[in-house]
Amino acid sequence: MKPVLWLLLLISTVAAVYVSTFAHYTGTTRVLAGVGTGVAFAGSALGLWLTSGKK
Repeated sequence: MKPVLWLLLLISTVAAVYVSTFAHYTGTTRVLAGVGTGVAFAGSALGLWLTSGKK
């Protein structure tokens, strides 16, 4: 499970950088793309935090 969450975190980070820097989205499309990548990032980060466990 953790490797999948790390991969999702990495992909969402790269996608967020792409959307904010290179993509020529405007208006609602840019907002929805940013929100989508943000939700994926936050969800994977939360999943990693919840599965970290205490040692």
